[in-house]
Amino acid sequence: MSERNVEPGHGDSVAAWATVSIIILAVALGTMFFWFDEPVLVVTSAGLALVGLAVGFFLKKAGCGVGGSRSKQ
Repeated sequence: MSERNVEPGHGDSVAAWATVSIIILAVALGTMFFWFDEPVLVVTSAGLALVGLAVGFFLKKAGCGVGGSRSKQ
């Protein structure tokens, strides 16, 4: 198999999984808090989504992203 035909991994890494999991949790909580008319908690959930992005960024920089030194690929 040549190098061109190798699957890129499609984000299957610790960094990707952590980022997506945190953001999904934030959206689910934000939706629930919106339903219960809790605007402060809706905004807090949006902040949690931003934390998820930061976690992914730092995990990628730490080598846990696709092709990183600590990744399984």
